[in-house]
Amino acid sequence: MLGSITPLGERGRGSRWWLTVTVYLVGSTLGGVAIGAALGLVGSWIAGGMPVTVRLAVIAAAVIAGSLADLGPFGLRLPTVRRQVDEGWRTAYRGWVWGFGYGIQLGTGVVTVVTTSTVYATWVAAGLSGRAVAGAVIGVTFGLARAVPVVSVAGVRRPDQLLRVDAVLARWAGPARRATYGVGAVVASLALLGTARW
Repeated sequence: MLGSITPLGERGRGSRWWLTVTVYLVGSTLGGVAIGAALGLVGSWIAGGMPVTVRLAVIAAAVIAGSLADLGPFGLRLPTVRRQVDEGWRTAYRGWVWGFGYGIQLGTGVVTVVTTSTVYATWVAAGLSGRAVAGAVIGVTFGLARAVPVVSVAGVRRPDQLLRVDAVLARWAGPARRATYGVGAVVASLALLGTARW
């Protein structure tokens, strides 16, 4: 995704990068807010009377189970859809249209390929928050975190710079995945600690 929303690419399509990125950020944030608030609302009916200790235990279990699925033992795979954002939009629509559309889809986290279980753990937490507002806050955080990395390619104005970005992304893929597992372990540990303290 980072390689497709660059000043170089947008200039070639006759669009303004800053506008495409702005609506992409807004779309991703709104997508996160929408799904987070909806899950928080549903969670108010399901988890509204659930003790905090049970909620924390469920979050810890979701993170641990998701991390195991990410590692793929015994052929275990993360459930996901097989669709990506439509690449044809970039040539068919103006930058602000496809930027917003991509943002909405990626901000929800689940209408395109899910590559890490932290997406599901985030939405479990939104549901277990038991309130639409709390779910929306979780969704805002998710949507922004999902979209903000696009700002890192602001300086890509030549093809050689784009190739360097692709090389850096490939080099950081493994460490980023390991960092995700580490964060998951910390979240699960904190949730279990919270369960013990309550």
